[in-house]
Parts: sequence; C-alpha cells; structure tokens
Amino acid sequence: MLHIDDLHARYGDSHVLRGVALAIPAGTALGLLGRNGMGKTTLIRTLMGYVRPAGGRVRWEGRDITGWMPEKVARLGVGYVPEGRAIFPNLSVRENLVMAARPGRDGRADWSLDRVLSTFPRLAERLHHGGQQLSGGEQQMLAIGRALMTHPRLLILDEATEGLAPLVVAEIWRVVATIRASGIATLIVDRNYRAVLSHTDRAVVLEKGRVVLEAESQALAADPPALARWLGV
Repeated sequence: MLHIDDLHARYGDSHVLRGVALAIPAGTALGLLGRNGMGKTTLIRTLMGYVRPAGGRVRWEGRDITGWMPEKVARLGVGYVPEGRAIFPNLSVRENLVMAARPGRDGRADWSLDRVLSTFPRLAERLHHGGQQLSGGEQQMLAIGRALMTHPRLLILDEATEGLAPLVVAEIWRVVATIRASGIATLIVDRNYRAVLSHTDRAVVLEKGRVVLEAESQALAADPPALARWLGV
C-alpha cells in the first residue's frame, strides 16, 4: 500500500534522512524504532508532505505522491496522530470529532461518533468539555478518535503514549490493538519498544537517517543483542 524508496530529507545543511526504504502492505502494522534524533519523526513528516524530500519516492498503491501537500495525502486515506496531539483547544470534544468526520474512499463509515465514544468512554463523559479542559491522556484519546473518524486505511501514531500515566498508556495500547484488529494498517513510533514490537507485524530501526535493521517484530523482540546495539537497551 505504502512504499518509500531511497528517501532523503534535509533541514538546511543537515542531511536527516539518507536513503530510507520501507513498505507497509494493506492491513499490516509496522513499528518504527530508533534512538532520539535518528529521523523517525522527520520520516513521518516527509511522507505526510510537511517536509519536502530532497530525493527518493513515496508511492501509495503504486501512485507517486512524493511531495504532495498534507491535505492531499490525508484524502488518500492516511490518518496522522502527531506528537503533541494538535487538537483544537477552543472546540468541544464533540466538535473536534465531528469536524473531521468523513467516509472512507471506498464509502465505508465504520467509525461513527458512537463507535469512537464507545471505544473511548472517557471522551463520552466529557463530550461537551473544551479541548483545553482535558487531561493529556484525554487529549491523546481525542486525537486518535479524530483520526479514526476520517476512516483511514493507514493510521500513523507518533509517540502516542509519551508523558502519559501508566493506566492511560495501557488504555492507549488497548485501543491500538483494537485498531489493528479492525484491519487498519498502522505505522507506530513509540519509545516503549516492547509495546511497539508486541503490537506490530514488522519493525524497522533507524540510525542516523538510515534503516539499519528490519525484521519481524517477534524475532526482533527475541534478539537482545540487536536491541542493545541499535536502541541502547
């Protein structure tokens, strides 16, 4: 579904991505791992169109979408939950969700408002609260729920559990498992590599903007030397 070939990205004189290649087949989950500053968020922002690539290709179902604007990428069926959540603080929970609602490109409308609220009961309890009135965990739930209401075929989660309390983190991973079981492909970045590996089919490790390791998640989880070498754990 998504193919990235020889992707390069720069911030000024800094060469951040150096020939990244990866693929995400429909309905599969891919973990993106690496220490801080290795290019994970830059890779996501480049494929989403927020960073213009310096070279390489991004293809969606064989179609070249390299350098497309973010709104065009989103219309293909790519949902994005960015680091920092980016909810609308002056809108209510309901307004944040409804404003994003649209059927999938194939006409599907599985993720209705009721389904999102049943998936996130805390949001149902705070339906008329403003976004700025929510806790960090509730804001994260809202960001994920909003992305689901666009009926994505691929959902990208960038540090979805960062800075959250353990009980909320467990709730977020429960929802990630539900999303995966529903058939939505996922690309997951998170510092908790064990959780990432347990919720994905395959994983790639970035080191200084390059893919240095790609393996089935189960195999990588059982390879402590590789984890120690590339993740420092």
